[in-house]
Amino acid sequence: MNPNRLSSLDDATLRRELARTVADERAATAIVLAHIAEFDARRLYLADACSSMHDYCVQVLHLSDGAAYKRIHAARAAQRFPSLFAHVAAGRLHLSAVCLLAPHLTEANVDTLVAGAIHRTKAEIEAWLARQCAPATGSESGAATAVPRGRVRVIAARAATPTPESAPAESSAAAVDPLFAASSLPPGTVNVQIPSTPSVAPPAPAAYLVQIPIDEDTHALLREVQGLLGHSIRPDDVGAVFRRALDGLRIELLKRKAGATPRPRKAAPRATDGKRNRTIPAHVRRVVWTRDAGRCTFTSNSGRRCSATRALEYDHVVPFARGGATTIPGLRLRCRAHNQYEAERTFGPELMRRKRGQVRASAVRSPGGP
Repeated sequence: MNPNRLSSLDDATLRRELARTVADERAATAIVLAHIAEFDARRLYLADACSSMHDYCVQVLHLSDGAAYKRIHAARAAQRFPSLFAHVAAGRLHLSAVCLLAPHLTEANVDTLVAGAIHRTKAEIEAWLARQCAPATGSESGAATAVPRGRVRVIAARAATPTPESAPAESSAAAVDPLFAASSLPPGTVNVQIPSTPSVAPPAPAAYLVQIPIDEDTHALLREVQGLLGHSIRPDDVGAVFRRALDGLRIELLKRKAGATPRPRKAAPRATDGKRNRTIPAHVRRVVWTRDAGRCTFTSNSGRRCSATRALEYDHVVPFARGGATTIPGLRLRCRAHNQYEAERTFGPELMRRKRGQVRASAVRSPGGP
């Protein structure tokens, strides 16, 4: 493309070319959504050492977090309701509109909701949905809930640096992570801020503003903890309370998940009664976790290693059902997605689907099941 060519165009030609280019972009966007939907449905990202479609879009396709989230969300909605592909291609719906409609769409209302959102702005659709879906999205007072339960809104902001008075102020909206962006927050939201100090050279580390919707019981617990901490933490420094709580939780989780402890005991000899034991001793979990750096070890054919550190599981290098040993060399860390993927490659997708179905049915039948 030669941008200098555009400067030689007359106004009418530039207007026509811009309209044509935007139309082409909309059609291409619909094609991208269709490809993402099919790629996601087949879970092809697993073979490329990505634990989710979002990781694949960010790490392999090099989309931004926000662009990846919006396209995956829209693609999954259009997979359920294929007419959305045509609406996006024709420019009747933008990606934000599809993402806003997606949680509310059903076979019965898809045509009505789509018709009401055509050629509307994001703000107009938000207001219209708040009226149309008030029972599902609002409280008894009619106020819309902007942040779903369990979601955290994170606003990243560096420590303030002195700037000339004439410098334009940076828009705070630009700092909002698109994954968690919301137009407003519901009552009861607590703003948790890690305070920063004026920067000097070199600049201070980044600080974050975390807004978490919590209920009354959690708020009362927070106030009680602040009171128990007394003078050790300033009353207004909720970030310090947050940090202490996370430190304690991290120690507890690593102890349970990875066998981490400041004073590890010597490994006791295991009983040899001829039976194979699937239980993983603490010292084995500790060594495997450290060796694998608390990260999924799945590697693609191109040598790319999965970056997942969430929902990690201990996986037998040789499947336990085929004689694999519960030892340090016989175990590795895998994220749940790649653990299931490896099982499907070993035993076949159909067998694993049946096994998962049996587990779900057993959980439902059991008294303590979901």
